[in-house]
Amino acid sequence: MADPYRVKVKNRERISDSYLKVTRYLLKHEQYDGGWTDTLSREVMERGEVAAVLPFDPVRNEVILIEQFRVGAWSAGWPESWLLECVAGIVEPGESPEEMVRREAREEAGCDITALEPIARYFSTPGACSEKVDLFCGRVDASGLGGIHGLAEEGEDIRATVWTLADALALLDTGKICNSMTLIAMQWLAHHHANLAEKWLQDV
Repeated sequence: MADPYRVKVKNRERISDSYLKVTRYLLKHEQYDGGWTDTLSREVMERGEVAAVLPFDPVRNEVILIEQFRVGAWSAGWPESWLLECVAGIVEPGESPEEMVRREAREEAGCDITALEPIARYFSTPGACSEKVDLFCGRVDASGLGGIHGLAEEGEDIRATVWTLADALALLDTGKICNSMTLIAMQWLAHHHANLAEKWLQDV
């Protein structure tokens, strides 16, 4: 049994170039038995590189979460269309994921990230989307944080809230957190918060 790795592209067509950029590919790929598939038609939403950060205060043992309207949840008929999330955004050309999450943390939650700890790098929906996520935990001072944030010119209306770590982790058992990056970040923090706090506090 061979490990397949080759792909032959017969045609590439951009079928949407609006807010969502969608490309239709006609392609073949190698199979595990050494053969090739028939020509497949596959559409991909081209999202590029995304980054996200879960702000965590190791001194106060608090987490910052944001909440905003999500049209995808609304369209799917989800009971609540305003979702609790990490801070996240699209990495701009010439910008690193680390630079992006620091910028978005100020825009979406009014907080300054003073240290970053990588959590994971993963594809959110690889069957239909090119979006690759760099996920971090970020050190913040949570005192005085919260309130409404976001860029008016981008139609953002974002509420930032401060949670005790215990209350934030309890959300994992309620279904209140229902997006992958926040679930991954919170589950990671549940296992690593003590060691992370010790590391960050030693750096003071």
